[in-house]
Amino acid sequence: MNEPTGAAPDAATSIFNLPDYRVISASVLGDGRRRVIVETDQPPGCPTCGVVASRRKERRFQRIRDIPVAGAVEVLWCKYRWYCEERACARLSFFESTTQVPRRARSTGRLRDHVVDAVIRSGRAVSETAAAFGISWWTVRAALNEACLLTLPDVDELSPRMLGIDEHRFRSVRFFRDPGSSSWVRHEPWMTTIVDLDSGQVLGVVDGRDHKGVGDWLFARPLAWRLGVQVVAIDPSAAFRKALRMWLPRTAVAVDHFHLVSLGNQAMTEARQNLSQQVKGRRGRGVDKAWAHRMLLLRAGDTLTGNAAHRLAEVFAADDPTGKLEAVWKVKEQLRILLRTSSLADAAAAKEDLKALVEAAARPETNKLYRTVSRWWKEIEVLIVTGATTGKVEANNTGIKHIKRTARGYRNPGNYKSVILMRSAVRTAA
Repeated sequence: MNEPTGAAPDAATSIFNLPDYRVISASVLGDGRRRVIVETDQPPGCPTCGVVASRRKERRFQRIRDIPVAGAVEVLWCKYRWYCEERACARLSFFESTTQVPRRARSTGRLRDHVVDAVIRSGRAVSETAAAFGISWWTVRAALNEACLLTLPDVDELSPRMLGIDEHRFRSVRFFRDPGSSSWVRHEPWMTTIVDLDSGQVLGVVDGRDHKGVGDWLFARPLAWRLGVQVVAIDPSAAFRKALRMWLPRTAVAVDHFHLVSLGNQAMTEARQNLSQQVKGRRGRGVDKAWAHRMLLLRAGDTLTGNAAHRLAEVFAADDPTGKLEAVWKVKEQLRILLRTSSLADAAAAKEDLKALVEAAARPETNKLYRTVSRWWKEIEVLIVTGATTGKVEANNTGIKHIKRTARGYRNPGNYKSVILMRSAVRTAA
């Protein structure tokens, strides 16, 4: 019969379960709170020479913050100062420290791990987490900053093959008074997200949505890192394209198809509104079929049911005397067909058909749409060949919106970026 030869921990130590410590006393205070006094279970080694100490010099009680154990607990550490037995060591005595409570620490390691998990994995706000664990906002923020330094991977050591770039709004619109002209200036605090399209991890968050912010971030990467990037997916942003041409000149750039379809729908909406003013001299109303079915005009034609197609035909028959509304709708649908092609030859043929429909429509909205397609034709060809989109960037932007809503907004950009990068890294690793 085999029996353990070591000393088993007592019940209180097993329940409290703080590594490297044992419970020596537990009591209930007058206000109902519980007080637990702990001490280390092994003699420490000298931090200078490493020799294990055997003689105690003095002790003091240090209050440390810890996780709630079946409720709030006041933890006191019976902390000893030890003599160093090594004669050659310059240090005569030292206070003990452990992995859970290092030198100059006032919180246990498991408390820091729990608050980081609450904010990063569970998506709780920093203020809510601080209130739940009975600690200050600054303690939670310090734990997050420490976790960022210890766990975030070095972007320069990664080797992304495909990147996605898109912007999101950091804060609401703000107005500042110009000291020179004393006029109010509108400021929109945007930030740009850079994502690895293969893994979906956020690699960087930079201020603004111009070419300078993205360009500076790319310039900071090593040359081998930049040469390894093959494709970058962006929305139709001239600023992003300028930054990529400057710092990633050999990289193929793809424009996202969702944004192009959105431009087609925007042209459809503007044409409907302008035609209503030109034909009826007023805005659309509920009695107008084109206005009542305005969302039907934006749906993809190949996804319409029989009833939906019949209602769309009624719109063109009853509320399109010039035939221009139907012509613009055909241009919008042809753009969708172009973006669904699987080869450059089919794309070129679809572009010719799009040009013919635009000429037949003879509307400023469709002419503007075709000019945009022509200016971004090289990027559209890369999209057709590679299929690279900003879908994973948009997914991260959705997660970023949840972060802002949970925290009721951020004022410190550094704190904002750290939570985004940490949460993305954790979800990617999972």
